[in-house]
Amino acid sequence: MSSLYARSKEFTRNRKSQSESPPSSPSPTAKTLRHERLSRLESAAASPTTSDSYSDRASSRSSAYTRRENRLASLSSRTEEETNRDYKKLYEDALSENQTLKSKLQEAQMELADIKSKLEKATQQKQEKTSDRSSMLELEKREKRALERRLSEMEEEMKVLTELKSDNQRLKDENGALIRVISKLSK
Repeated sequence: MSSLYARSKEFTRNRKSQSESPPSSPSPTAKTLRHERLSRLESAAASPTTSDSYSDRASSRSSAYTRRENRLASLSSRTEEETNRDYKKLYEDALSENQTLKSKLQEAQMELADIKSKLEKATQQKQEKTSDRSSMLELEKREKRALERRLSEMEEEMKVLTELKSDNQRLKDENGALIRVISKLSK
């Protein structure tokens, strides 16, 4: 038990020392620890025991951890360099895109103003037409009323004319009868 306890303490110390060192360039202590781990692995392969298997697992975990840290550090340094290089290009791209968007916005605003003016003209013309129509409708209504009055007057005149014609015919008939009576009397 004491040997396991001592090794676990050693493992945490090793891990702390590895995490303190910069990931891109391993420290000399990390290199010696790797050599120690490799020698332990070789000895464990020769005589496997339970304590050795524990140390093998711990060392494989720590080596995987350091490899992962190294990989991440190299990736982050690469991405930092690439992003530093690409900032200017990204800025220029964004600036050109902003310019094109501004020009498109100005074109759209001009088109909108043009459409608004056309719409205002169309509404004014429509209002004028409707006012003209309403005045035309009023004029037509007046003319229609005048024509209806004239028509009713003419119908009354026609009635009077037919009455006069019938009276005239009646008077002609009476006149003819009187002439006959007078001619008989004078004979």
